Amino acid sequence: MKDDKLHQLFKKHQHRFDVEVPSSGHEKRFLEKLAAQKNEPAVTKSTRNIFLPIIGIAASLLLLVTLAFNFNKTQQPEGLARVSPEMAETQSFFASVISEELEKINNARSPGTEVLILDALKRMETLEKEYTLLKTDLTESGNDKRVIHAMIDNFWNRINVLKSVLENIETTKNLKQNNNETSITL
Repeated sequence: MKDDKLHQLFKKHQHRFDVEVPSSGHEKRFLEKLAAQKNEPAVTKSTRNIFLPIIGIAASLLLLVTLAFNFNKTQQPEGLARVSPEMAETQSFFASVISEELEKINNARSPGTEVLILDALKRMETLEKEYTLLKTDLTESGNDKRVIHAMIDNFWNRINVLKSVLENIETTKNLKQNNNETSITL
């Protein structure tokens, strides 16, 4: 019974239902009209379908090229180390001596020696900047012996600055100790 009423209702309103199938290309025309309203070019599925695989292939190739360049990079030694293994040992030796001297200076740091230490660190910074320029010169000159000697001299200058500061710190400590001893005996 209820089914009959439902069927009758559908038959009665049959002419009101939109049951027609749109003609072929309807979606394309609709998208073009929509794009025209937005002042944008129409993007169709066929255009999108053509470029999608091309974009994927291009991205894959770019990724492979980037990975290949990154894996093939070997870290080049810097400074004297790139000249020869002997120069690498020389650079390592100087770096360790400078590190030891800096540690000694930091251990001897006190309010009375602070000015000496700060001055030495400024001179060390200047020498480090000069060394950076020498590394560039070494690369550009193709291992010119004059640049190599200048780099070694730069290391010696840094060591001499640090040794000089250590000597001045020792002298300052000895003077203070002598002044303290003489003031006690008076």
